[in-house]
Amino acid sequence: MGGFILIDKFTNATVAAGMLHFALRRADNVHWQAVDVTRSVRARAKGQKAALVWFTGLSGAGKSTVANLVEKRLFDQGFHTYLLDGDNVRHGLNKDLGFTAADRVENVRRVAEVARLMVDSGLIVLASFISPFKAERQMARELVGESEFVEVFVDAPLSVAESRDRKGLYAKARRGDLVNFTGVDSPYEAPESPDVHLDASGGITPEAAADLVILHLREAGILQPGTGV
Repeated sequence: MGGFILIDKFTNATVAAGMLHFALRRADNVHWQAVDVTRSVRARAKGQKAALVWFTGLSGAGKSTVANLVEKRLFDQGFHTYLLDGDNVRHGLNKDLGFTAADRVENVRRVAEVARLMVDSGLIVLASFISPFKAERQMARELVGESEFVEVFVDAPLSVAESRDRKGLYAKARRGDLVNFTGVDSPYEAPESPDVHLDASGGITPEAAADLVILHLREAGILQPGTGV
């Protein structure tokens, strides 16, 4: 009861043994603490509606560029914002994660949980992540809530994204020096019906793309007349 062994299924040899000292029982010991100051109260104090704007697309598509422009324009209009960027988060919160499929799932899960807390604080949060799997993007939507989640697909074909390879990542992946790279040896599941679809193949400038995102936020009621300071 609590002891285990690990057997190699090919040789039937025992390769490890262990014993459980105690079970975590997370579900039994953790309960949701109700609070009186809610998301809507915090957002109202900031004169805005809280939301999560999630930018997804291949590396090199232009997600971070557009997200940065959107945040700058919202900030200039008096909205309270925060931008979560994939590379920046991997310097701290997710520095222990690699780029396997499992690590990518955990990367998005952690970011989605952080983004939810920031939305609960009343902020308009912008998240720029490749986030290659549909299931994890749907998980983020469900965490925050349908009415407060906006998926922005920055859609650049692989050839275009690779031509913008300023960091040299695609070149490394093609040489085999970088494994599990999205678009080369790891899949990208494109959104089927994103809230905002930006054609980033070269026919639109980052500034025009940012305008389209802000227009959608207004039409969706996230940027309401009279909000901002």
